[in-house]
Amino acid sequence: MNIKELIGNGENKRLEFKARLPKNDAIVKTIIAFSNTAGGRLIIGVGDDREIVGVDDSDIFELKDRVSSLIFDSCHPNILPEIYTLNIEEKLLLVVEVFRGNLLPYYLKSEGKNSGTYIRVGTTNRQASLENIIDLERQRHNISYDEEVNYEYPLDGFGLDTLYKEFEKIGKSCDMEKLKNLRLIKEFNGVLMPTNALAIVFGKLDNVMIKCTRFKGTTMEAFIDKKEFTGTLFEILEESIKFLQNHLHLSATIEGLRRVEEYEIPPFVALREIVLNAIIHRDYTRNSDIKIAIYDDIVEVISVGGLVNGLTIEEVSNGRSELRNKVVANLFKELRLIESWGSGLEKVRKSCEQRGIKFELAEKGSFIEAVFVRPMRGVSAEKVSETVGKVSETADYDRLRPITTK
Repeated sequence: MNIKELIGNGENKRLEFKARLPKNDAIVKTIIAFSNTAGGRLIIGVGDDREIVGVDDSDIFELKDRVSSLIFDSCHPNILPEIYTLNIEEKLLLVVEVFRGNLLPYYLKSEGKNSGTYIRVGTTNRQASLENIIDLERQRHNISYDEEVNYEYPLDGFGLDTLYKEFEKIGKSCDMEKLKNLRLIKEFNGVLMPTNALAIVFGKLDNVMIKCTRFKGTTMEAFIDKKEFTGTLFEILEESIKFLQNHLHLSATIEGLRRVEEYEIPPFVALREIVLNAIIHRDYTRNSDIKIAIYDDIVEVISVGGLVNGLTIEEVSNGRSELRNKVVANLFKELRLIESWGSGLEKVRKSCEQRGIKFELAEKGSFIEAVFVRPMRGVSAEKVSETVGKVSETADYDRLRPITTK
């Protein structure tokens, strides 16, 4: 995609416009946010309305020097962007192209690391929280949160037999040595300690939960059924899929002498893959949980945490894979719950295309939202499951409204 096409699509995670060079440190915050997140381009000479206004070519060299000096004097560690000009529609643009840095976190010298670190969320630059800064430091050292030793829970408080049985299901054995190799436990000062990954897998953390709700109609005003699933990751995955099955329409056709039943959305290909991705890739440092919502018109799955290391939806959809929780992901791979890195979304899209189901994936700030448009609309919510019960209260489901699909 060329620059003109990028401008036409508007600002995003990796693109910001300025009609003129601002006098404050706004562009420096953008440069820092790009360096800490996914890289990006700052284009000077384009308004917020995407109108190409250009910059004065008589002082373009002075402008380039001012931008370069501003970035060098204001940022730590040093950021070295590419600064160049482009002529679009006979108007001159100044482009500041920034690449994701290796010396994370980057911050404003004048404000210091704790107050001057910025990250890119959607089309905005946001001051990084202490948790964000700690995560950037982990990324700098290529360490994931789930690899770190967990000091809160002693190892003897885990029923490791539960995990051993998961391996037995696929004909594999497991012992303490294997758990060490998988980095689920580590030796610290001569004592075996669980890592955060083991605490996550066993549901020890408060946010290891999936909240499932079947709403009445197409809004959050009232619900028919609501469940909160806790326990091991294997249990909450299984229970969540069961919940989806209980509230999706099941149809049957006769093929030859056999009756063939199928759900309106494939639960063991499309839905399972999305829920599995949410469990494996979510941000377990944040005090929130995965949410599954079923409406008359759509099914949505909301996962906590934006795409890791500044990935875009396009890159993920094309099979690029970056792991936020390396140990948890590797365990699921070892247990054959996932096949190969980066193949899940392609399976989801193919299964939906084969059935004529509309599927959309979007990054909404610090959440990932997957939406399936239900092909069987207009069916009363009460008819889905008459045993569920009557609508009893107003839903308090704290989430963003999904992608517009109507």
